[in-house]
Amino acid sequence: MQWMIWVGALLSVVGLVGLVLSIVKVAKARRAGLSDEELRVAVQKVVPLNMGALFLSVIGLMVVMVGISLS
Repeated sequence: MQWMIWVGALLSVVGLVGLVLSIVKVAKARRAGLSDEELRVAVQKVVPLNMGALFLSVIGLMVVMVGISLS
């Protein structure tokens, strides 16, 4: 079940990249000096990316754990 460990690790890394990307987007919006309402809209646009990346990372870690358990 070595392949499950590697697939899960890859999913986790992709999720981590998505989380970093969402952090960068929000930081960029904060540095742009937007008003409160514009900043809220910008952050709301990043929330789906953040949640999807978090979901992908968690699923990847679960696949790693299953792969380790079955090995």
